Amino acid sequence: MASYLQVENVSKSYGPKVLFENISLNINEGDKIALIAPNGTGKTSLLRILAGVESSDGDGKVKFLKDIRIAFLAQDNVYDPQFTIMQVVAPYAKEIQQHEVEEILYSLNLTDTGKRVCELSGGEIKRVAIACMFAQKPDFLVMDEPTNHLDLETIEYLEEYLGRSRCTLLMVTHDRYFLDRVCNQIIEMADGTLYAYNGNYSYYLEKREERMQNFQKEIDRARNLLRTELDWMRRMPCARGTKAKYRIDAFYDLKDKAQQRIENRQLNINVQMQRLGRKIVNCSHVDFMWDNWVGLKDFTYNFTPGEKIGIVGKNGVGKSTFLNLITGNLKPTSGEIEIGETVNFGYYRQQGIEFNPNDTVIEAVREIAEVVTLGDGKNVPISTFLNYFLFPPIMHYNKIEKLSGGEKRRLYLLTVLMKNPNVLILDEPTNDLDILTLNVLEEYLKSYTGSVIIVSHDRFFLDKIADHLFIFEGDGEVKDFVGSYSGYREYMKDKEKERRALEREKQQKEEKKRFVESENAPVKKRKLTYKEQRELEQIEKDLEALNAEKGELEEKLSGGNISGDELTRCSTRIGEVIALLDEKEMRWLELNDN
Repeated sequence: MASYLQVENVSKSYGPKVLFENISLNINEGDKIALIAPNGTGKTSLLRILAGVESSDGDGKVKFLKDIRIAFLAQDNVYDPQFTIMQVVAPYAKEIQQHEVEEILYSLNLTDTGKRVCELSGGEIKRVAIACMFAQKPDFLVMDEPTNHLDLETIEYLEEYLGRSRCTLLMVTHDRYFLDRVCNQIIEMADGTLYAYNGNYSYYLEKREERMQNFQKEIDRARNLLRTELDWMRRMPCARGTKAKYRIDAFYDLKDKAQQRIENRQLNINVQMQRLGRKIVNCSHVDFMWDNWVGLKDFTYNFTPGEKIGIVGKNGVGKSTFLNLITGNLKPTSGEIEIGETVNFGYYRQQGIEFNPNDTVIEAVREIAEVVTLGDGKNVPISTFLNYFLFPPIMHYNKIEKLSGGEKRRLYLLTVLMKNPNVLILDEPTNDLDILTLNVLEEYLKSYTGSVIIVSHDRFFLDKIADHLFIFEGDGEVKDFVGSYSGYREYMKDKEKERRALEREKQQKEEKKRFVESENAPVKKRKLTYKEQRELEQIEKDLEALNAEKGELEEKLSGGNISGDELTRCSTRIGEVIALLDEKEMRWLELNDN
């Protein structure tokens, strides 16, 4: 395998804060690597250095194999608001033909290519950015949180495409199902060091635990030896001559090792929940419309204490609107929403809150409260509570503008929970949070005795928390599904298999009926002209060829062993074949009815 990327002694600091120092790594052709590290340790900065957007401090070197094409997908993508989707993507398509650009946009559900950037949702802008990346036909992909803001359908398409593709990639992602199914190597950044694991996320978790246990054993062994050597140092001052120098040097090396510790700081979410009565939110025949857009239609449901509901659906179908309705931030067009008297919402919005960038961390939270009540009823000062959320004293007076995206989201989560809510409304809580923080948040939510309503595109997060789903299908329709998200996907796959089987059965019956009718048809009133006869013969040949091609395409699409590019081509072609069959069968009937 060719070495696609060599990184030597790359470092990055911002003022006194050192993110990483003298990092080196090698990435070979075909490697699909996920970079894992806590928020604020420099994951995005490292990716931007590799992509050439930022430079390394000092003499760090980044060398890509000559003549390979590299594409970078940033977390946030800014385009001219007046440009259309096609105008944004077309400049990146120097290596492909125009029809291939249209195929890429179609596969990402960006069919209205004349739509302007200023009219796009966050999810649509992310899909445009992915289209720009695909249009470059890259050999090496560098992706920073590729699943953020994407709906589940697009995430699953991207997951399948990258899983089948032979491309080389390095990415940062918090989506553990995506990571597990796409990547074959994990690199963990911890304490300024990179640890590589050849395997997927599940394998990484197992081996990381082994590494930490082995490291702790080494520290314990060094501490035991240190006691013996310390006794020798104290009892044998006369031995400290030339002959004992090696042992004295070894003593200090041992002392350094014994003083090491595993840096494994974890978020500590332990806040008190206010008392919650039996009545939460009661919805009766709720409708919501905005101009010609229907967000909710005849929705009736009474939320109950302790239930944990996940809300899923494509971008733009009204999920966030629904959260604003049940929290009273929007009024329904018709119907009634009643909120219980004891309800204290903790509303974590997708867009977050606008912190004053010049405020310090502690100033921002002191605007809300000076003390926080913990789960055991104990009141702690806000400075202590900040420590629980991985903001040590050294960070309390950092300006918010200096925080990473993940640190800002963690600070926002703190401001929501410090109000002791008993009903949590979480709109895309996983965006920008690191995996370690998500693990702790998930454990907290699992044991949370209040009600939880979550909008999320993170399937792993949904599976761990929600046992009941609202499926937003568009046009105000909401399907109620009792079970996990994975259970829902299996249910939908089974329904799709049933639909296809019924469709094939119906098609076979119709073909048999047409055959019988043609066999028993009365003598035609007039003979076909020579031209019509030749046309009929050609149509019959075409129908035979098209049905054969349709069967081959269906076999390929259901086989599960074709590349992403071939999958897109086959999906497009089968639509064309079905349309041609309909057209020619109609003409065949017309000719035979004469």
